[in-house]
Amino acid sequence: MLLQVENLHVAYGAIRALRGISFQIEQGEVVTLIGANGAGKSTTLRTISGLLRSTEGDVLYRGESLVRTPAERIVSKGICHVPEGRRIFGRLTVQENLEMGAYTRSDSKEISESMERVFASFPRLKERLGQRGGTLSGGEQQMLAMGRGLMSRPALLLLDEPSMGLAPILVEEIFEIIRRINAEGTSILLVEQNAAMALSVAHRGYVLETGSVVLAGTAAELARDPQVQAAYLGH
Repeated sequence: MLLQVENLHVAYGAIRALRGISFQIEQGEVVTLIGANGAGKSTTLRTISGLLRSTEGDVLYRGESLVRTPAERIVSKGICHVPEGRRIFGRLTVQENLEMGAYTRSDSKEISESMERVFASFPRLKERLGQRGGTLSGGEQQMLAMGRGLMSRPALLLLDEPSMGLAPILVEEIFEIIRRINAEGTSILLVEQNAAMALSVAHRGYVLETGSVVLAGTAAELARDPQVQAAYLGH
């Protein structure tokens, strides 16, 4: 088991954001969390990556608990979080942003090899190496955010709303890249408002409502489920 979330509770003051959610990710899987705004999807990612602390429950990565592990050590263990809204360094160049993604690594040869793998997935970034991140288009900034995440050489990539604000043609491109990243061996936990696209790339999924898991199954099972179709797929 790559990741196991067990009875996770998270609160913002008096507001209970997660109410005992449990799920798991096997090596090589794409797992998606589906739900409305406020369901707890981003909170789940932020808790796994160490940006938030749980009040109860556990997050096990390869059998090791992460709940008291600092965020920077979680990155070095092989988990990278690409947050909602991209959060790139606007004043830094594309190259500098990518180099920041490798801050936990020291082998310059391996870092150069990772940079080349990022360029293979995102050739547009190579064309803009000296350009400041803040001057890129929305789609290019999303590519940069994902490329920066890959520079940490993660075993598990946490993607939060990668298609937000993008034109439909760019959404297709981003999801094709997600498929490719997974095919190359990276496991992915995906949070995405576009449930149809999320289920098209995922192996399995979980539906969250007000901080609880209310449905789980393979991507195909969830896509056929009448509740999911009515609430999230526009059927």
